[in-house]
Amino acid sequence: MIKKNYIPTINVSSILDNNFNSKDSLKTIQEIKKACVEVGFFQIVNHGISLKRIAKICEVGEKFFNSSKKNKFKLASKKWNKRNKNIYRGYFPNDVNGKEGLDFGDLKVSKKYSNKIRNQYIEYLHVKKSFNLKSINKISDYYENIFDLSETLFKCIIKIYNKDTNLSKMAFSRLKTLSTLRFNYYTNQSKPVEISKQDGIALGCETHVDSGIFTVLYQNQRGGLQVQNRKTKKWYDVPFNKNALVVNTGRALEYLSKGKFKATNHRVLWNKQKRLSIPFFFEPSYDFKMNLSFLNQRKLSKSGVSYDKFLYKSLKKFVEYQR
Repeated sequence: MIKKNYIPTINVSSILDNNFNSKDSLKTIQEIKKACVEVGFFQIVNHGISLKRIAKICEVGEKFFNSSKKNKFKLASKKWNKRNKNIYRGYFPNDVNGKEGLDFGDLKVSKKYSNKIRNQYIEYLHVKKSFNLKSINKISDYYENIFDLSETLFKCIIKIYNKDTNLSKMAFSRLKTLSTLRFNYYTNQSKPVEISKQDGIALGCETHVDSGIFTVLYQNQRGGLQVQNRKTKKWYDVPFNKNALVVNTGRALEYLSKGKFKATNHRVLWNKQKRLSIPFFFEPSYDFKMNLSFLNQRKLSKSGVSYDKFLYKSLKKFVEYQR
């Protein structure tokens, strides 16, 4: 069942200069608020990342997944390649949940910095094993673009609470962030990963909610992404728009907003078509304190569980992170 325009499309051009006080930007912020409260999903257009740049990052992903098994396993996490030290980031094969995947953190994280931090999620990934310098630069450029865009969206949330948008810097430090850029490659799934208990639909990706603040997704073709209405429990297709990025709220934002912006169930329908999707999981710094005062009170408390511990509980249910 498809309800026309259930997933709103928002023109975000007015907020890209990080001026959140103009008439147009305030209107956009209210549209984002409405979408987060009522649906938990929305599409953004005029987001500042060119189709040319998106096409380049898609080419990098497809080239990697079509390379040899030997090349891909050079970046596999330790569970699949015992010689590697990376556990959280890296490549996972399609026998995990019917899709291949490759997770990147910030490529500016050096081996020296990772060893100094000694946090299980801040890993140095030796991407030169599988990518040439040109491809690495494309990945790094896209990460930079999508991180900045995601932070701008988060500043809109802060603005809703009439707080200083510079608070975002407290939550997101580039080298400490647990934000992840992922390539998902669905390669002729021979069978569904799950049959929905609700409606008997075969799924290529199980029903779930995301862990972070926002997920910002690009799909290179219609991939069967569906969103559940929180009240009626009905499912609605996310329309494919090559010019748009799909944004959804995650558990971290739900927690910080005291449930105002709830994380929303979503799933992917099973089909045998090869396809690529590139989600960016926008997540705070590992040592950011998940404190309800961050958005809701004038005086900021320094207590609260660190985000890495919050994330650990969220990831337990995802097969690809059972490493």
